[in-house]
Amino acid sequence: MRIAVTGGTGRIGGRVVQLLTAAGGHEVVPLSSRTAPYDNPSALRAALDGVDTLVFVSSDGEAARVIVHHRNVVQAATQCRVGHVVLLSGLDVDLQSPFCYAYTNGDTERLLRASGRPYSIVRASLYTEFFLSLLLQVSTGDPDATVALPAAEGRVSLVAREDVARCLAALALGEPTSRHHDVTGPDSLPVDAVAAMAGYRYTETTPAEFAGLLLRLGEGPWWTYAYTSMFESIRQGRWETMSDAVAELTGRPPAPLSQVLNRGKQPRGTPLRR
Repeated sequence: MRIAVTGGTGRIGGRVVQLLTAAGGHEVVPLSSRTAPYDNPSALRAALDGVDTLVFVSSDGEAARVIVHHRNVVQAATQCRVGHVVLLSGLDVDLQSPFCYAYTNGDTERLLRASGRPYSIVRASLYTEFFLSLLLQVSTGDPDATVALPAAEGRVSLVAREDVARCLAALALGEPTSRHHDVTGPDSLPVDAVAAMAGYRYTETTPAEFAGLLLRLGEGPWWTYAYTSMFESIRQGRWETMSDAVAELTGRPPAPLSQVLNRGKQPRGTPLRR
């Protein structure tokens, strides 16, 4: 079987490539912005020609750009008659959600279902490593600082990137399931509890104050909007779902927050990026 992985040099896609290669018996083709740019339909068609299974790791950046990228990939997979598309989506795919990427993920899922290609979808919760990185970012690097977040009573079922990659790889090696799988961590925790476990004092703030803080810390306007809209989604309870999908797909339970914390806090950066 020939398996292609978009974003094959990134954190999620790169790990999927490693897992599939270690499984043996298949040709694994990592695709990157050099070999198959999301914004180049002809290059995507050339890269997907003869591919049996595609692990479709989502693009990033501004939502309008992501929508175009994802439509290009789905169109190329359809034209090349890829036998199984394993899509990385998100837990929040509601068109009415305030979260900017809820629309992009929902739109991609609808396109994939309408394409006629056999599929399996991983709806991943927020990555644990991303959330820890964001806490570090808003604490200005001081591990004893207070983190001010607009989370209210919202809860999150954080999931480790490793668990997401393992689920994508497991689905790629199997038959299409023709449904989505909610891939979450083992717990649904209030955001203030997550902050406390990571060693921070938590205080509630408003979305406007949170956006202002990010901008003062040097975050770009798009990512400031993305993070602020994400917390509105968290406040609405859109990331609190828990499931047993990780254990069901991989045979191992998902890593709890404490285990990821033991690996060390993540460096400051742009944590939503794959």
